[in-house]
Amino acid sequence: MPPFLPRLLLALALLAAPLVPAHAATLEKMAGQMIVIGFQGDDADDASVKALRDEIAAGRLGGVMYLKTNVKSLDAVKAMNTEFKAASPELPPFITLDQEGGSVERLTRDVGFLEVPSAVTVAASDSTAKAEAIYSSMAQDIAALGFTVNFGPVADVNVNPNNQVIAKFGRSFSPDPAVVTQYDQAFINAHHKAGLLTSLKHFPGHGSSTADSHAGFVDITGTWSKAELDPYRGLIAAGYADMIMVGHLYHADYSGTDQKLPASLSPQWITGVLRDELGFKGVVISDDLEMGAIRKLFNLHDTVIRAVSAGTDVLLFSNTADYHAGLGKEILTILVDEAGKDPAFAARIEESYNRIVALKSRLPH
Repeated sequence: MPPFLPRLLLALALLAAPLVPAHAATLEKMAGQMIVIGFQGDDADDASVKALRDEIAAGRLGGVMYLKTNVKSLDAVKAMNTEFKAASPELPPFITLDQEGGSVERLTRDVGFLEVPSAVTVAASDSTAKAEAIYSSMAQDIAALGFTVNFGPVADVNVNPNNQVIAKFGRSFSPDPAVVTQYDQAFINAHHKAGLLTSLKHFPGHGSSTADSHAGFVDITGTWSKAELDPYRGLIAAGYADMIMVGHLYHADYSGTDQKLPASLSPQWITGVLRDELGFKGVVISDDLEMGAIRKLFNLHDTVIRAVSAGTDVLLFSNTADYHAGLGKEILTILVDEAGKDPAFAARIEESYNRIVALKSRLPH
């Protein structure tokens, strides 16, 4: 089995008729697929979990995001995921988590999950074949719990050894882009064999940054180099078409406006570089849009409109900064209202919907 589907077959899969064609879906349901949100609750019987299930069933929500606070036990997780999937069997939700290994894990030994080492440890200790075996075991365990997407692998190049968010936690495989690409591929192969989707992150590269986008504004203008695109370039050329997560990283040469737009809100990065230059045809997902780099500079309305206009397909909100149960509905209202005023924005929603449905058609049913 080659590392990726042959490019011809992949192209045919992406062009295939979606499970629910855009012309058969309402604008609200198309926009709903663009929203993935964090939640409170850790049991299938919790009112908040039941409410999420109802939103998924109604087509107003495209998926959910797990944090450690949602993991009471592996049995409870599996029961919640069973409910989420049952809510929309024809168009399965993105049931997502960050399970990189090392210190970035939502499923831990505390609840009986077999942990794996950090990326830097795996690359230093194991061949790519051994790495794939390690990640295959992890991916099979994740899939058995009902998840559909793992937000990994990290495609960041370990440029800055003092980096506060990547190097500090051993999240990058290497300072060499070619090594990063090889181990990313092993991670992806393992997850695909388990029936899981993946998400390269954090485009265009967080490895050279000198600040943490969780906390606030991050300027990579003076530290970033085009070599940090090499893992994306190589994997996309090989046929990778799952998700790419765009970081909240500002570069003066790719902002395009007087306002300092991070990559996650920048058409120059998403449409110009990722789509047009690198040729990515898959789903673009934002990093958590409640991180300090966004929340401290943009309100919810501007964040949603700018992200979608820039080319983002899936809006990820952890719903942790100021939790409220109606956040998903608020985001949906912004999308639908703007689409009603702007035909170009409505067309962007339909474009994203078709990409999302094409990707979801690859999930086991």
